[in-house]
Amino acid sequence: MKEKVSLTYKAYLQKVLQKFNIGCEAKFVSSPLAPHFKLSADMSSKTVDERVYMSHVSYASIVCSLIYAIVYTEPDLSQAMSMVSRYMHDPSKNHWEAVRWILLYIKGTVDIRLVFEKDDHGKEFTDYVDFDYAGDFDMRRLTTF
Repeated sequence: MKEKVSLTYKAYLQKVLQKFNIGCEAKFVSSPLAPHFKLSADMSSKTVDERVYMSHVSYASIVCSLIYAIVYTEPDLSQAMSMVSRYMHDPSKNHWEAVRWILLYIKGTVDIRLVFEKDDHGKEFTDYVDFDYAGDFDMRRLTTF
């Protein structure tokens, strides 16, 4: 008999989605961060209208709520959260759209659990890392979390 442990933050993630108005009618997406999001510091709010708009968005609160979840049960969000967390000091609408995309991804994956299973050979855990050397448009450095 194989030993298994599963972890989920379903209730927490549902509260996050509700708090930030991602309701039942919102369509989910299939990837944590789409390739069309080319985030950089140059995108920071430049106009007064955009700064006023972004002052009403709880960008840092959303990012921190999601970072809490990835530490325990959502490692698939690590790279995406690494990207959007860099702009908490001065986010723009483009940065906000990337965070909203992540919330839509979570909506579609909220029922997925992180499962740890011991195999028959005593091997307890195998992990993999995916990284992107050119995803950081500001410093052109490795983007992992």
